[in-house]
Amino acid sequence: MTTSQLSYASGASAVPLLGETLAQSLDGAVAAHGERTALVDRASGRRWTYAELAAEADEAAAALAERGIAAGDRVGLWAQNVPEWTVVQYACARLGAILVNINPAYRTHELAYVLGQSGARMLISQIAAPPHSDFVALAREAAAQTPQRPELVFLDTVPGPLGADAGARLGPGESFAQLRERGRELLADPHARWDVRLRQISDGLSCDDPINLQYTSGTTGFPKGVTLTHHNLLNNGYFIGGMLGYTAEDAVVLPVPYFHCFGMVIGTLAIVSHGARAVIPSASFDPAAALAAVEAERATSLYGVPTMFIAELSLPDFADYDLSSLRTGVMAGSPCPVEVMRRVIDEMHMSEVAICYGMTETSPVSTMTRTDDTLARRTETVGRVMPHVEVKVADPVTGQAVPRGVKGEVCTRGYSVMRGYWEEPEKTAEAIDEAGWMHTGDLGIMDDSGYLDVSGRIKDMVIRGGENLYPREIEEFLYTHPAIRDVQVVGVPDDRYGEELLAWVILREGYETLTADEVRTFAAGRLAHHKIPRYVEVRQAFPMTVSGKIRKVELREEGAAVVSGRQG
Repeated sequence: MTTSQLSYASGASAVPLLGETLAQSLDGAVAAHGERTALVDRASGRRWTYAELAAEADEAAAALAERGIAAGDRVGLWAQNVPEWTVVQYACARLGAILVNINPAYRTHELAYVLGQSGARMLISQIAAPPHSDFVALAREAAAQTPQRPELVFLDTVPGPLGADAGARLGPGESFAQLRERGRELLADPHARWDVRLRQISDGLSCDDPINLQYTSGTTGFPKGVTLTHHNLLNNGYFIGGMLGYTAEDAVVLPVPYFHCFGMVIGTLAIVSHGARAVIPSASFDPAAALAAVEAERATSLYGVPTMFIAELSLPDFADYDLSSLRTGVMAGSPCPVEVMRRVIDEMHMSEVAICYGMTETSPVSTMTRTDDTLARRTETVGRVMPHVEVKVADPVTGQAVPRGVKGEVCTRGYSVMRGYWEEPEKTAEAIDEAGWMHTGDLGIMDDSGYLDVSGRIKDMVIRGGENLYPREIEEFLYTHPAIRDVQVVGVPDDRYGEELLAWVILREGYETLTADEVRTFAAGRLAHHKIPRYVEVRQAFPMTVSGKIRKVELREEGAAVVSGRQG
């Protein structure tokens, strides 16, 4: 069998990989676009040019360096989408310090684990964030539980229920504003020459140095710290931005979380590497704020997971927003229903919207649709392999590429694959094989044109009476039911078949109930009988991670409890 007949594709490209660090990338953006707007925070009304953003990052870097933060040290950042996120990101990059992204939803136990496992020397945190009122107490409690007792700095410029003057009440040395002010003093001192020192530090860094730790969701056991380099992150963002056609004329609205690769790489790094403008609509996702930001900033690009776009399209006053400036954007995180994609293209004017697929361990994007792909390509596939990346669909047992059109495990190799899980070599070896392939755990099929269809997780596959059933296929069909706004299909225990299908549904406005019998009648003759869910349960929302992914683990557990209760 020839290579072209196997499920293998490599991303040939005439555009070379970048050999820069993140700080060097920002320096290049300042040189080319210094007076253009780089960052907009809608909540506070603040705006930064590229020159101003770099200056603030250098102020923070100088102060961090004076406190002893050096290359390789870990600095935790525990915050929602606030502009200081970007400032801290580039301050750490200037020093070669490893930024540790921390989920804002973490509570004390999870926060303490990440701080301890990463060995963080410092934690930079918000003061407060709804619905959790006091990050200060949680941060201090978590820091006290870790052996290294990280230094705490609080983002007092971020408004919260503790009051606008909360920073002044935190105590000396604990305010981010004070830290930046100290950095400003250092850079202004002609004798200290901190500007020279920072450049010397930055010039001594390698693009292959680790620069970021991102902790996986940890749905089973403790989360693992994905170790990513300048080279991983910068190149992934750069090629994503290039494929979206970004220039300095583009403005990108980012309702997706910064602590995740979606906001930090597909967002910030894709934007900065092309001199475009990043717009933060709100600290956490608010559909109305996202659309208002598009209108106010005449944005050309909007990001989100499908549930975010569904929420925006479902706003009662959706038609009142002027979204005519949009042309592109990114949808990622989970499969997009056909009807949702059609409305995004037609009603949100996002004719060039792209689907991205990957995982944190691959920086994150491995495949992506192109701006001229058809609606079918953007809803039935996750696109083709990215430049300078290899993708194969492999037999889960042998690791060999399967023929095109045959389902197997999606694997990725190339510059984007992580260095490994932080201080966990055994788990790294389980994920990355000896040939350098990252095993994603996703099931996929590659067609003759190299497009990849990801049909779910290996662990999400339902085995009913010996038949392998794939929830996504069933979900796509159920989306065509007039009463169903959103749906997730899971497997639940069954004494006869081993597993049965349960469909959790969210109903459209005007519908109050939907029964399994009604779904069975709707599906009869249109869906194989063994693919028709035996159980249908209505709910108001799905359990979500902060990054917008639906937690199917919880849906399976809840489904099992519901079915057990009925049988009992």
